[in-house]
Amino acid sequence: MTRPVTTMRCVVVREHGGFDKLLLTERPIPTPGPGQVRVRVRAIGLNHLDTWVRRGVPGHAFPLPLIPSSDAAGVIDALGSDVHGHKEGDAVVVLPGVSCGACEACHSGIDQLCRSYHILGESCDGTAAEYVCVPAANVAPLPAGLSFEQGASICLVFQTAWNMLVRRAELRAGETALVHAGLSGVGSAAVQIANVLGAQVIATAGGPAKCERVRALGAHHVIDHTQQDVAAAVRALTGKAGVHVVFEHTGAATFDASLKCLARGGRLVTCGATTGGDVRLSLHAVFFKNLSILGSTMGSNGDLRGVLRLFEQGRLRPVLDRALPLAQVAEAHRLLEARQALGKLVLTP
Repeated sequence: MTRPVTTMRCVVVREHGGFDKLLLTERPIPTPGPGQVRVRVRAIGLNHLDTWVRRGVPGHAFPLPLIPSSDAAGVIDALGSDVHGHKEGDAVVVLPGVSCGACEACHSGIDQLCRSYHILGESCDGTAAEYVCVPAANVAPLPAGLSFEQGASICLVFQTAWNMLVRRAELRAGETALVHAGLSGVGSAAVQIANVLGAQVIATAGGPAKCERVRALGAHHVIDHTQQDVAAAVRALTGKAGVHVVFEHTGAATFDASLKCLARGGRLVTCGATTGGDVRLSLHAVFFKNLSILGSTMGSNGDLRGVLRLFEQGRLRPVLDRALPLAQVAEAHRLLEARQALGKLVLTP
């Protein structure tokens, strides 16, 4: 007699530190509560956020122990009560941002500003598991033509990049945008979105192989930051005018050059600081050149659903480097931190 499976494998971070803090363990399979669905996970997307959760952030307390990761794709295998519009067997992607759904921000379509907003795998258990229970509002159909691995690689980065370029920087057709690290997760999303919006795209990447991949994504010009001075190259490409928008997510290593690359009236939008958050800023440059410096975190789930339609239409595409077994989560983190991946990394349980 076969006994029913009651436990699942998952990754747990119990304390901050190195790759050895990513513990592969077993937990009971969760039961969906009211308004929730349970997804049998087929692929888990990794983001730089996962490395911060593992390493820790000074001054910020993560609720350890914690299952990390925010992105996933899989199949709904159980429904809680009061769930409508979904059924068991639906192939879905998980939307990583969770809000209350009832406040003014949520009803205004800016749910990322909800005071209860949180990201899966950051302030509550995430998707690095064989099963995950999430609000029914946090799943959407897997875009036709995408594999589970591809579907798990898109949501957080495209949601973030869309909010940065469309909502915050208001990038328009005919403008020029500079995208740093154009083959990173959020950078590769930004290159494609800026192209869809009708902007001229200048991107940076490190080394010939990465530059070629970024060019294939639709960048009109690619600067090898290991060989060229980015600010000088941008001045040459724009006839010394500068760019209208800088898409910034690396922080200290690029911030000074980013400001120098902006045209008069230009906008710098930032969502991260992977090389450090302490930057030097001259207010003289900000007010003399009428610059705008804009912060952005995540984006609305409504916008993300619209982005998923662009995948259905073939106007956007996933940038997947490789899929690794769940047991190789430490190796995946190493590749991510060493910037050795040519695209997104995915784990398969």
